[in-house]
Formats: sequence, C-alpha cells, structure tokens
Amino acid sequence: MHGLAIPEGPNAGKPVQLAPFQRQFIEGALAPDVTAAILSIGRGNGKSAITAGLALGGLVGIWDRQPRREIIAAARTRDQGRIIWDFVAGFAASLPLEIQRRLIYRRAPRLEIEFAGDGGGHVLRVIAADGKSALGGAPTMAILDERGHWALDRGDELEHALLSGLGKRGGRAFLISTSASDDTHPFSKWIDEPLPGSYVQEHRPAPGLPADDRDSLIIANPGAEHGIGSSLDWLEEQARRAIARGGSALTTFRLYNRNERVSGETRDLLLTVDEWLACEAEDLPPREGEVVIGIDLGDSASMTAAAFYWPATGRLEAVGAFPSMPSLLDRGQADGVARRYVEMEERGELFTMGDKTVPVAPWLVEVMRRVVDQPVAAVVADRFRQAQLGEALTRAGIRAPMLWRGMGFRDGNEDAERFRRACFDGQVKALPSLLLRSAFADAVCLRDPANNIKIAKARSKGRIDAASATVLAVAEGARIAARPRKTARIAWA
Repeated sequence: MHGLAIPEGPNAGKPVQLAPFQRQFIEGALAPDVTAAILSIGRGNGKSAITAGLALGGLVGIWDRQPRREIIAAARTRDQGRIIWDFVAGFAASLPLEIQRRLIYRRAPRLEIEFAGDGGGHVLRVIAADGKSALGGAPTMAILDERGHWALDRGDELEHALLSGLGKRGGRAFLISTSASDDTHPFSKWIDEPLPGSYVQEHRPAPGLPADDRDSLIIANPGAEHGIGSSLDWLEEQARRAIARGGSALTTFRLYNRNERVSGETRDLLLTVDEWLACEAEDLPPREGEVVIGIDLGDSASMTAAAFYWPATGRLEAVGAFPSMPSLLDRGQADGVARRYVEMEERGELFTMGDKTVPVAPWLVEVMRRVVDQPVAAVVADRFRQAQLGEALTRAGIRAPMLWRGMGFRDGNEDAERFRRACFDGQVKALPSLLLRSAFADAVCLRDPANNIKIAKARSKGRIDAASATVLAVAEGARIAARPRKTARIAWA
C-alpha cells in the first residue's frame, strides 16, 4: 500500500501513508485464520481507498498467488461500484511499467480489470447487489462495499452467493460500510455476533451523545486526525448545522458521519433521537401533585410497560416487564438487540415476572407499589384490553380512576400530538433511560388520508410498549393541566 500513489484529491501524486486504523484493519483482515473482515466507520474515512488497495493487491498477486484469481467488488449499484473501479485504476497507474502493460481495462458490458501477467486469467469484476449475478462463481476475494445499506432481499442473496463461492477456493470477504440503520440488519449481525474466522473493527461512538461532541466525532472519524477525508472542524460545523436544522438533516448526519445506528427515515418518527434527548435530565423535578399512570399490556412476546407522569412538575418515570422465559439475553438475541434487555435490568428499568406471560394482577400491584404514597389522578390504558385489565384491577383490589383510550387514528392522533407538544415545550423530564430511548427509536407514526397519526412499530421485533404508555400518561397529564381549576363559591341567601 505504501508503494502506491494517491490517485485523486488534494494529495494526488503523493505516496500513500496508512493511518493507524487503516493499518490495523489490513493486518487484522489478512491474518491467516481470518475469512471475513468487517469494518464499520464514518463516511469519508478512506474506505474506498482501503478496498481498492486490497482489490489491486489481490489482482496482481500480492495477497494471494492462486492461478486465475477472481476478485469481486460488489456494491449496491453499478455507479457505486465504479468508485472502487476508478480507485483501482488510479492506484494501478503508480505500479511498475511491466505490470501496467499487463492490465486490461474494460468498461462495457461490465466494469472489469484483467491482469495478463503471472499466468494470466486474473480479473477484477464490479457487480451490483443482485444475487443471481454472482451464482456459479468461485472468487478468491470478495469486497462488499457499503454492505449496511444494501436492499435486504437482494443484498442477502448476493452475500450468500459470494460467501458460498469463496468457500470453493479459500477466499476472503471484506465487508466495509457505515453503520446499518438498526441492530437487525445483517451487517449489524456481523458485528454484534461475529462468526469464527471473522475480524471486526467498528468505529462507533456510544449512543445518546450530542451530535457535535468532539471526542465521539473522532471515534467515528479517526481519519480526521490524519488528514484523511473531512477535517474535524468541518465535521463540527456540519454537526452544528444539522442540529440547527433538525429532522432528517440531523438523523442523516448521525447515520453517515457519526456512524450511529439510527434510521435514515425521519418523516414518520414519533420523536427523533435528539428531540427525546432534550427531554432527559440528570436532576428530575420532584414528585409533586397527582400522578397519571399510563399502561400498555403486552402478550407473551411483547413487553408490558407502565409510565408515571406528574403534570405539575413534568416528571416522567417508566418501567417495563417481560416474562422470565426465555431469558432476557435470549430474548434480546431473538429481537436483534443483543444485551440491551440485560442492560435495562441492570439499570433498574426492566424486570421479569411470571413464566410465559406477565401476570396482569401481580404486575399492577407492583406498578401501584411504586407510587403508593402518591395521589393517582388517573390510570390510562388501551380500551382494546379493557376487559382483561378491568378484571385484573378488581382482582388486585386497586381502586383508581380509569380512562380508556383508543390507539387508532381518532384518540391516537390527539394523544400523540399532545405528547409531542409537551416534549417540545419542555414539560417532560426523565432520567436517561435505555428503556425509553430504545422504545422511541422504534416508534413511528402511520398517517391516514386526513393526516391523522397513530403509533406503530418501525420494525416487527421492535418494542414500543414503554413509548405507548408514556404517550398515554403524558397526553392525559396535558389535558389535566389545561383544565381550569374549579374554586368553591359561597352565596348567602
């Protein structure tokens, strides 16, 4: 790599100088026992240069001396794959002349570079994310560029086709991308659940930090300190601009430049990441006045959650529960969130109760125990579970004013909009909660033709029960706060 010259950019013509993180990845990826190397890093940190250098080295026989070598560079589209092809061609211009004379470049019908030396028949081929285009091949090296953003169906087909082909000749796979949008994506699975023979290098900061946090920007963009890609000053400026604009601009910056696992789709989110972070506070207001309790009952696979909201001070608390079978760790693996449920339990935000299902009556007793010394203004729940919850309240001997709300477009629109308004007006304050962060990350809004909204899951295995309970509690609290206070009047006859 150090023998090549930079083909483009401000430093074009200068020798390649690998940054420490690039050297670390190349050495780890080419270790003898590694068959798949995974790199997750922010946009503009030299991913294309690394992949092009690896591809060129494989083509001319630096990493591998097999006869008739085949290197596949797979990208989401042909135009994206052309970036790698152009980099390889640019790097090849700095090779010795006797090697350059043996390179044949083809731009149609496919993007290919053939190396006629070392026995001939060696080819680098660029393909799009269509699994059928890789069937029957036997590559010695496969580069999966921006794997975190391939279409799920065709992307999985291509990945399986390439990996099965690599096994024929003991080849290596390189999966290089910015973070996928969630934990369930196959690229996230490669990182969170590495298989034997995998080398993983991830540059992703801790979640929940401000977008312009300097230290976390360096974590996601290690090239900034070595003159690779965007400078740190530029990243901070873009972060401040994204914060000012909010919405999709901020979420896109977090996804691509901060390498965070957040959805790039923001138009239907109930609250964006930063909008919810603005509601978190280290020092909560006191428990004063009446408390509103929002309840969302779950089935065996779903979470059961409760939210406590004090309208007088804006204090919000939330707690969730799962049945004990399967364990929280196994449930987290099945839901694609790894150890997140275990971490929630360690933080006191989640507990287990019952075997296959959460028993409603004992759970309600536990919920009321948490506010036993507080006057309860109302308990708000989904009317879909009215019979089940009403029976459990009677069985548990709990007496509190009950309100039943629908989760469709009629009641759901009012509750969601009141909740959003309360959050934007600074009337909701909660401690940093992994339970609530996770719930709001998966909570999106569906719209009817009249533009009314209701809450739904962003993904099938998402758990938004805590968000639903919070919306019910805060919306009713907002209605209580908006009602005029009645004062007693005495009239003398």
